[in-house]
Amino acid sequence: MKHIAIKENHLYSKAYAKGQKFVTKNVVVYILKDLRSEKLMIANPMKEYVNRIGLTVSKKLGGAVVRNRVKRILREGLRQTEKDFNLKKGYLIVLVARSGATDAGSDQIKRELTRAFHSLNMIENNKQ
Repeated sequence: MKHIAIKENHLYSKAYAKGQKFVTKNVVVYILKDLRSEKLMIANPMKEYVNRIGLTVSKKLGGAVVRNRVKRILREGLRQTEKDFNLKKGYLIVLVARSGATDAGSDQIKRELTRAFHSLNMIENNKQ
């Protein structure tokens, strides 16, 4: 399933200010309970809660090609993590790329996201 993007700047600011944070070598993960999760669940055809995802890649990391590559790697790492583990639903998740992410692969990002989500208590239980 395609992720629902965070589009409003104030949601990024709230996640940075009030959300829980976990820092790894390549990624900083912020999570915050989504107050609109009820409305999104009703609008969802599957009638289930969803997470909204935001990606932040600074211009300091490189040009447009580098930034888009890092975003693709972050999305793939998140997709693999969601495939292997049941993440809690109804949250805003913001992934901020750090300078090491330009050289990282999706497997390394997946390991770091898995460690971050374990630490932030976002993993409900392992899939059977």
